Amino acid sequence: MFFLHNISFGFPAGNLLFNSLNLTIPSHSKSALVGSNGMGKSTLLKIIANEIEPLEGNVNNQGDLLYVPQMFGNFNDLTVAECLKIDKKLEALQKITSGEVDEIYFETLNDDWDIEERCQQALQYWKLENLNLNQKLESLSGGQKTKVFLAGIQINQPEIILLDEPTNHLDLESRNLLYDFIEKTSSTVVIVSHDRALLNLVDTIFELSNQGISTYGGNYDFYAEQKEIENEALQNDIHSKERALKKAKEKERETLERKQKLDARGKGKQEKSGVARIMMNTLRNNAEKNSSKLKSVHADKINDISGDLRDLRSSVRNADQMKVNFNDSNLHSGKILISAEEINFKYNEENLWKENLNLEIRSGDRISIKGSNGSGKTTLIKLLLGDLQPSVGKISKSDFQTIYIDQEYSLIDKQATVYDFAQQFNDNALQESEVKTLLSRFLFGKETWDKKCDVLSGGERLRLLLCGLSISNKAPDMIILDEPTNNLDLQNVEILTNSIKDYHGTLVVISHDGVFLEEIGVVIERRL
Repeated sequence: MFFLHNISFGFPAGNLLFNSLNLTIPSHSKSALVGSNGMGKSTLLKIIANEIEPLEGNVNNQGDLLYVPQMFGNFNDLTVAECLKIDKKLEALQKITSGEVDEIYFETLNDDWDIEERCQQALQYWKLENLNLNQKLESLSGGQKTKVFLAGIQINQPEIILLDEPTNHLDLESRNLLYDFIEKTSSTVVIVSHDRALLNLVDTIFELSNQGISTYGGNYDFYAEQKEIENEALQNDIHSKERALKKAKEKERETLERKQKLDARGKGKQEKSGVARIMMNTLRNNAEKNSSKLKSVHADKINDISGDLRDLRSSVRNADQMKVNFNDSNLHSGKILISAEEINFKYNEENLWKENLNLEIRSGDRISIKGSNGSGKTTLIKLLLGDLQPSVGKISKSDFQTIYIDQEYSLIDKQATVYDFAQQFNDNALQESEVKTLLSRFLFGKETWDKKCDVLSGGERLRLLLCGLSISNKAPDMIILDEPTNNLDLQNVEILTNSIKDYHGTLVVISHDGVFLEEIGVVIERRL
């Protein structure tokens, strides 16, 4: 079990990221931390791991802890053994077994005589049997780096495991190994992830938001159901407040009109009865004061309801308002767009694939390309796009429009501002105000319009691309997505899913996210 007590954190010269968070996580539980992009999930995980210090509050960890980070740049100069924190123990064991009896080696080993055996078992589990423990981490692929740190869990056997986006670079086989491990481990586990299959293995969801931390007792599917119920209740509250606001405004208008009629009638009677001018002025002033007081009462009521309505509307999930209304492709269904015959590609004079590939893509197809890390999925996409030429075989293409969204969102002009990039898609001559309205719908407020695109996060770049597609009136005939959900939070995954599943063109997707592939309707699978 561990506790977070009144945790607050903010960056220099910035607002607080979160304030006075309290959380208790029971021993042997499996939980996930979710929330919108920028809420501070990874930061909170680092605080729990004692990687960074909070501004206020404290963390009480009762047990050994191991943290698997999302990014590994800080470890590139270390050897695999150093990353696993076993280098000194392995050296001590080697010295002892070679006959050296210095006490320092026994203290370092600390009776951990089976360290080599655990290391071999862990590396074998993660399919890293041939890994040299003395090689630098920078020489490994993203998936291999992740698996090294996951192997460290089995080697060091911690009581508390913290995982930050552990499936980002894992292929399907490795993901399944992780799922199996999470199901079987008795350690306390806390996960930050957008992988819904992984999130469905936990028993508690903690949602981090501007209001603090909310707890949902169940897996991600249960959490999503509860959020949907909450959203329906929110929409009902919004409609109720809208009706109340309309009624309050009508009441104000009716009351003031009735008051004006009564005042006019009273004034007429007073003039007929010969009331003195000074008394008439007094009566008129009193009537104006009463009218002003009446207006103030109604204005206060209307302002209160309007304020409540603004708060309710600001709570509506952003994913519900960010949707690309793709036009249908003009190509007839079934037209052959790409035909690849007996193709292969050589790296260092060796063929990438054991057997030459044959592939046909027709208009309207929804195809996923699957394979383990290093199997050549991205290379195949580049061959199909014409960015690379096959070493053997032939690729034929018809005339069609393609948009390729890679893992780095290379379509984004990093030197352009947010507004200027959006304008590049404005082939329908929309007014400036209309473009800015669409930018706002995709969460790009006026304070971001002059911001350079190179400072945008992955989720922001995705939203900007989707906004651009929404501005354009030219539907692409084919959309190619290369690991589109990597580095996206759940909200942005939902935005992408909602946009893509209503697209009626041709779709080619590289992804290990089975839930995403199912939800966007992929029906053809090609495995490398």
